[in-house]
Amino acid sequence: MSALTPNASPLARLRSLTGSRRILVHTLLVGVAVVMLYPLLWMLSSSLKPDTDIFTHPGLIPGRVRPENYSEGWSGSGNSFSLYIVNSLIVTIGAVIGNVVSCSLAAYAFARFEFRGKRIWFGLMLGTLMLPTQAVLIPQYTIFYNLTWINTYLPLIVPKFLAVDAFFIFLMVQFIRSVPRELDQAAMVDGANPWSIYWRIILPLMRPALITTTIFTFIWTYDDFLHQLVYLQQNDRFTVPLGLTLFLDQTSGSSYGAMFAMSTLALLPTLICFLVFQKRLVEGMATSGMKG
Repeated sequence: MSALTPNASPLARLRSLTGSRRILVHTLLVGVAVVMLYPLLWMLSSSLKPDTDIFTHPGLIPGRVRPENYSEGWSGSGNSFSLYIVNSLIVTIGAVIGNVVSCSLAAYAFARFEFRGKRIWFGLMLGTLMLPTQAVLIPQYTIFYNLTWINTYLPLIVPKFLAVDAFFIFLMVQFIRSVPRELDQAAMVDGANPWSIYWRIILPLMRPALITTTIFTFIWTYDDFLHQLVYLQQNDRFTVPLGLTLFLDQTSGSSYGAMFAMSTLALLPTLICFLVFQKRLVEGMATSGMKG
């Protein structure tokens, strides 16, 4: 058997194992997968149980099947649950467009331009990664309140157009640095300005990093609960995370079956997004995060 190179893929390393070790590794991986998937399977099972059976019979196989949870949950929160899905998609698509545009422009500036204090500004930008969201929530709320943006989607979308997500800027900077500068110089010889270089050369080559940014922004924004809870007040403006809270009532009782049914449906957009772009996601992380 030939020796594996240090850069061999995990699949190649797995194939190089002997029979007994391969069985052991596969068993371990299956066990980890079961542990990770169990909460999702329990939620799916609970979405088909009566409310009285969810916590009294916590097994994965329902004793009594109640598919009405889905129809009741779709219209049982006062509004059709499709309204919350549409609201979430509005916020999520706006955030995705904002992050892709603004973060790519900021990354292009840091990676290709020379200006005074570039290293300092880049360091400060990276420092925001260690700043807890809760630390700036009150100042941000005060600003948006003075702008009369509360109970609108503007606080959730507009900041994304100002390159506020340092993680994606850093990701794209690493990717752009891997693009040879000779391409920029050749374009300049042909009369291209910095904007043309960004639009015609850098942006098309950044496709893996842009896809990675799109996927993570979609998932993080779609699943965000805290910011949407702070800025949205009316039920007809609620997103999916806030719409699910309407099934919980401390006084008259909670509809857990309907809530789990809608939670299962709410997972579909993020699951589809991940499955469709899974290969691109891995490619983007591999080609962006390992470049110096």
